[in-house]
Amino acid sequence: MKPGINLLVITLAGIAFASGCSKPSGETVELRHYAMNDMHDVLTRSGVELDTDISSDGGGSLRITANQATTVRLFETGELDVENARLSYQAKLRSENLQGKVYLEMWCHFPGKGEFFSRALDTAVSGTVEWASQEAPFFLKTGENPDNVKLNLVIEGSGTVWVDDIRLVQAALR
Repeated sequence: MKPGINLLVITLAGIAFASGCSKPSGETVELRHYAMNDMHDVLTRSGVELDTDISSDGGGSLRITANQATTVRLFETGELDVENARLSYQAKLRSENLQGKVYLEMWCHFPGKGEFFSRALDTAVSGTVEWASQEAPFFLKTGENPDNVKLNLVIEGSGTVWVDDIRLVQAALR
């Protein structure tokens, strides 16, 4: 293993789980940024609303009220033209009276191979928490270029969750 890379990957039934971190060589490139100042392009609308009063950056956030476990489909990127990189789905989360936990989930689709996911389970939020940063990384090898990336928010339980300042960034691997 190369110095500076701590990675545990477990493949089970075609699903890749990645945990750890990689120090990028060079700069990070922001591929997408969703400031959450409006609901434009948000896929799930049921139980989701724009909250202009509560925000990590002052511009607004999405407020999700969950009465049961749910997956909120936020965005799909389409083709990104990225490979041999660390793809990171980042966002800020806030919760109030959350019974259960909430975390980021990213699905990458590869032509002819299917979909694989990464989840930010190690930084899941529960209870009542002020703004916390979360990140779900996905490590792409040379030749692994997703033709679509889905950005979701998974709520395992009930309560209120806010999400803001969503970013999809790319960093080169050493």
